[in-house]
Formats: sequence, structure tokens, C-alpha cells
Amino acid sequence: MTIRRHHIEVRGISIEVVRKNIKNLHLGVYPPNGRVRVAVPQRLDDDAVRLAVISHLKWIRTQQDRFEKQERQSQREMLTGESHYVEGRRYRLNIIEYDGPNRICLPNNRTLELRIRPGTDRDKREALLYRWYRQRLRAQIPPLITKWETKIGVTVVDWGIRKMKTRWGTCNINDRRIWLNLELAKKPAACLEYILVHEMVHLLERHHNERFQQLMSHFMPHWRLHREELNRAPLAHENWLY
Repeated sequence: MTIRRHHIEVRGISIEVVRKNIKNLHLGVYPPNGRVRVAVPQRLDDDAVRLAVISHLKWIRTQQDRFEKQERQSQREMLTGESHYVEGRRYRLNIIEYDGPNRICLPNNRTLELRIRPGTDRDKREALLYRWYRQRLRAQIPPLITKWETKIGVTVVDWGIRKMKTRWGTCNINDRRIWLNLELAKKPAACLEYILVHEMVHLLERHHNERFQQLMSHFMPHWRLHREELNRAPLAHENWLY
């Protein structure tokens, strides 16, 4: 499949144009900074793309303004009193130094407790937290895959978790392998499930076209609400998009 990418500017807005073997034009505005991307059929020239963008300028600017106002977390220093998110809920971090094995737990619905050895620096504290996030995701994902393999009628051969700066998830269709963003451990459980279903539906339809949206609506009727919830959730210090 031939894909060509370049940028054009329309009324001061940078537009990423992706030409591929599709039938219809698809326009999207993506968090956190309101990046605009247009997927278009090979036959459409840049003038046609500009006209399409101009006709949607009001909507584009509305979406960009919404992302601009979205809550963002500053860089975490891993100190007592900071806010950290677990499955969409905000917790207050409590650091406890003691002579014992490193340990993280949620003693109640308000506190994220990190027990560490004295002298553990910020980076090691953060690494410990992310290992804990990864463990939680690893426990959540297999039953979800089993559930949705039956509903969608596909098989996921392999899956994994990694940090990604540009997507919440990816799908290698040929290998039937799905990767999920580690940051999803911070988001509501419904968001994790939505992203997983999104990637699994790509095993039926490669493109984000009308058929893909119809399949999403068939299997997960409220998927757009989950997408909105994900886009409303506080953004991390780094830029995470979907």
C-alpha cells in the first residue's frame, strides 16, 4: 500500500496530509496540542484538501481550543503530596522511607503509598512506580483480550505494553500483535478497554474509514463516549496522543 505524507498550511494552521489508497477524506484533530491530520485518497490534490479544511475550520479551531484548555500535569518530582492517577482516579502520593523491600499499594481510595529504602532518588522512585503500573496493566489485559476475541471474532497472537509518545495503541495487522501505551494505567478502565477494542477491530479493517466506525459502533456502541473520556483525562507531562 502506497502512503505519502507532507504538510500544507491553511489559514495559519499546519495540516499533515496523508495520501493513501482510501475512498473518502478523513479529517482529525488530535490531543494534546490540536495536531490536524487529513487522510485523503491518492486522487485528491492539495487544493481539494485546502477546500475541505476551510469548510471545517470552525470545528478544527473548536477542537484545538478544547485541547488547549485541557488539564495537564506538571512533571512529577515523586514527593509526598503530589497527585498521581491510577485507573482514572487521583491519589495523593505518600512516600515512606524504611529498611525493607520497595513496595507500592493503595491503602485507601485517596492515597498512593510508596515504601522505599532511605536515599532512593527521584528517578528510581519513578521507575518503581512505572513497574507497578505495568504489573497492573498486565493483570487487566488478558481477560479483556479473551472477552473481545469472542465478541469480535479475531485472534490476538501477541500483545505488549510500552511507552509511546504518539499513540495510545498500535496494531501490527500481519503479525496480529497489539501494543498498548503504558500511560493507559493512569486512565479509566473504560479507556483501556476502548483502545484495546479499537486495535482489535483493526484486525478486521485496517483503515479509519466508515466501515471501521461501523464495526466499532456494532461491537462497542458507546465508543465515542470512551474516546471523549480519554481525551478529557489530564495529560501527562510528555505529549501522549491518539
